[in-house]
Amino acid sequence: MSTEVPLQRPLGGNRLGAREQFLAELGKALQVGECWGLVLSQPVPGQAGDGALRVEKVTVRPVEISGQRCYQLAERRGKQEFHRNLGADELLRRTTEEVGAAFAQADLYTRSADLYLRFNGRNGAHLARKKPSRSAAPVLAHDRRKRYIIPEGEPCAFMQEIGVMTPAGQVKAARQAKFRQVNRFLELVEDVLPELPPDGSLHVIDFGCGKSYLTFALHHLLRNIHRREVEIVGLDLKAGVVRDCQRIAERLGCTGLRFEVGDIAGYAPGGAVDLVVTLHACDTASDAALARAIGWQTRAILAAPCCQHEMAGLLSTDVLPGILGFGILKERFAALATDALRAAILERAGYQTQIVEFIDLEHTPKNLLLRAIRRAQPDPAAADAVELLKRQLGIREFSLERLLQDLPA
Repeated sequence: MSTEVPLQRPLGGNRLGAREQFLAELGKALQVGECWGLVLSQPVPGQAGDGALRVEKVTVRPVEISGQRCYQLAERRGKQEFHRNLGADELLRRTTEEVGAAFAQADLYTRSADLYLRFNGRNGAHLARKKPSRSAAPVLAHDRRKRYIIPEGEPCAFMQEIGVMTPAGQVKAARQAKFRQVNRFLELVEDVLPELPPDGSLHVIDFGCGKSYLTFALHHLLRNIHRREVEIVGLDLKAGVVRDCQRIAERLGCTGLRFEVGDIAGYAPGGAVDLVVTLHACDTASDAALARAIGWQTRAILAAPCCQHEMAGLLSTDVLPGILGFGILKERFAALATDALRAAILERAGYQTQIVEFIDLEHTPKNLLLRAIRRAQPDPAAADAVELLKRQLGIREFSLERLLQDLPA
């Protein structure tokens, strides 16, 4: 059960109550080495920040360097991320300066509890306390050893079921690439978790789930690691694949996970959707998935298209003859242009969008993923960016735009 503590003074004054309790808990956790994570987000409007781009989000995790514990900050500025390491005192001082002033949302993860601080407009804030979602202490290794969410050497039922691990938890030599892919995907999901509702069941849809390696991984992360109630639907057109996945889910006792045969364009979720994942949808099927996610006002979207044929047919060699005159270069350029335009359209639709590096899917060498988070307020400049990119590419229309226009009002 969570508790809410009302703020005693307006946001613009000396903040007492909720804010001070949050900072006191942070200071205590830092002092005893039990701060397992901190996230500052939701920038307060009107805060200029340092340099040309303000910090939009700060993610903190403990690390150990030369035998000393410190805290690694990942600062997101626009489409880039910058890292720095701070001591406990410096982290507390910076958080004290910025929480409520630069950021309207702060999430603290400790050994004994999770705390969520929310500033609501200019008149109040609430502090919610919950049971800890992180059941194990964080790995403090810095750069010497890769930190995996699903570690090697610890048995994991679904990883054994899909043939990646042995019953003892050892990764099979021929499945090392799949092991890395699953963990990389979970890292990307971890990045968007602070943007999802902290309470209640999380509703997730995986379009084109295929054999569902990553769907099972997502369920493991949310249900087994973070102890969240979930409603995850894996959707695919192949009835045989769906039957096999459903049998595995039932055999493993995957509560809140089901698989359905269905088309991306015609699926009706029956309620709000928190996260849409589409990692296998080919060509314009990716656009159909993105359009549906946008239409549902989904909180977060993770999309890794496997092929982009439409753009190759739209591009004229006259635009960049030195590149587009070569078939293989045109194909690669078309793939990059497609994802750039998708990202621009997502921005126009009200999403903060990044293109990040993923790991190749089994049937494609492409390794980019679109990560989109719904903004509180749309970016007014985003519409012009879409039209400018289309003019630069020499195209008039694009499938994602048409699909968005056809969405029901």
